[in-house]
Amino acid sequence: MLVGAAAVPAAAAALAALAALTASPADAAPQPRHGTAAPAVAGALGPLGPLTALAIRRLRLGDQVAAAKRGTGAPVDDPERERQELAKVRRQAAGLGLDPASTARFFEDQIAASKVVQRGLLARWAADPATAPSQRPSLDAIRTELDAVTRDILRELVATERVRQPSAGCTADLAEADVSGSIADGLDALHREALRTALRSVCG
Repeated sequence: MLVGAAAVPAAAAALAALAALTASPADAAPQPRHGTAAPAVAGALGPLGPLTALAIRRLRLGDQVAAAKRGTGAPVDDPERERQELAKVRRQAAGLGLDPASTARFFEDQIAASKVVQRGLLARWAADPATAPSQRPSLDAIRTELDAVTRDILRELVATERVRQPSAGCTADLAEADVSGSIADGLDALHREALRTALRSVCG
C-alpha cells in the first residue's frame, strides 16, 4: 500500500524498533545453516515480501558457497563467472520485458551481498574453527540452486515492476519486507548487513 512521504520516517522508525526488540543474542555467535537451501521466507510481508524472501534465500546459498570454498584457496571474487551470469540475466530480462540494465544492477547487488556473507563467514570460521561446517557442499549443486532462484527472482521482478518505481510507498514497502523477513528467518547481523546490500536498488 502506498503511503505519503511524511509516513516513511515513522514507518521506518517503528520497523527499526521492532527489529531491535526481536534481535536475538545469537547475533554474537550465530549458527550458520548448511545443507539444502531454505524455502522462501513466508514471514517477509507486503508487496515486496516475496522478492525479499528470495533475496534471503539467495543469501543462505551464500553460506553454502562459503562452506564449499573454505580451505580450498578459492577466492570469493570470480569476475569471469560474474560477467557470464550478468550477461545471461540481461538476456533473460529482455525476454521478459524487463529493463536489462536495471535488472543487471539488481543482480550485481545480489552478488555483492553474497560476497558480504562469504567473507564474513570465512573470517568467522578462521577465527573460531569450531564453528566451521564439517562438510563441504558441491559448488555445482549450489549453482544449480542459484540458477533456480535467479529464475524465481526474475519472475518476481516482473510481478513487482510497478511497485518498485521510486516512491515513498516503495521505500515503506521495502522497509516492511526487509525487517519482517529478517525477523522471520532469524538473520544475524552479518546477514542483515548483506540483505541491505541485496535490496539497495529495489526502489530504483
